[in-house]
Amino acid sequence: MNQVKAIVKSVDEIQNDIYLLKVSAPEISLTAKPGQFCNIKVSDSEFPLLRRPFSICEVDGDNISFMFNLVGLGTDILSKKKDGEVINVIGPLGNGFDLKGKFKNALIVAGGIGSAPFPFVIQAMGDDKEIACFAGGRSEEDIITYGMKNALTSTDDGSAGYQGNVVQLLESKIVEYDIAESKIFACGPTPMLRAVSEFSIRNNIECEISTESVMACGIGICQGCPIESRKDDSFVLVCKDGPVFKAEDVKI
Repeated sequence: MNQVKAIVKSVDEIQNDIYLLKVSAPEISLTAKPGQFCNIKVSDSEFPLLRRPFSICEVDGDNISFMFNLVGLGTDILSKKKDGEVINVIGPLGNGFDLKGKFKNALIVAGGIGSAPFPFVIQAMGDDKEIACFAGGRSEEDIITYGMKNALTSTDDGSAGYQGNVVQLLESKIVEYDIAESKIFACGPTPMLRAVSEFSIRNNIECEISTESVMACGIGICQGCPIESRKDDSFVLVCKDGPVFKAEDVKI
């Protein structure tokens, strides 16, 4: 973990209210792993006070990128950063995805901005795995396929792709894959993660989920991001023990 003064390289609106922030932070990019995150202080002032957690979206040499949607004051400030500005970033934080297994098929399931960690995941997998991406949203404008490969889409309202949620899309396609050689990687809203976890457990498919929570510190000190463990009814922390967990290890 490093606390660095990262230099803004670019801020681009890649689709409506979805931004990609690229910063130079070699101390972080050197050790970052897919699925990890950083905590960003969006302003030099005392307001907003708390840092914001963002998944590492891409790593390119000394640069790291973060994808975010415009939802409040903090992200509005980030969206207006200029090239050359300096922001305070802590990272890489948390535990990422395990990409070293014997699985052949990587089934990536993303809901909305839950697509954010997967360009880095796909980049790290290289050509060793067969990758299929399932991206869902309420409507067409909510679907994000940036950095994805072989993407299939779904929408709740039927405005694009499969009509239904993204887990239903996965269920409709799972017969095309050898379950014993497949692994699911998922990130998105809690109801989606709950559904994909139940689906993977029911069908005995290896699955890792990237969870989300409001984080004050990002390093386990404040104890503000608990999630219930399936192992012994205790609690683990999203920031320190996650954000990535095996689906069978936590209750969503």
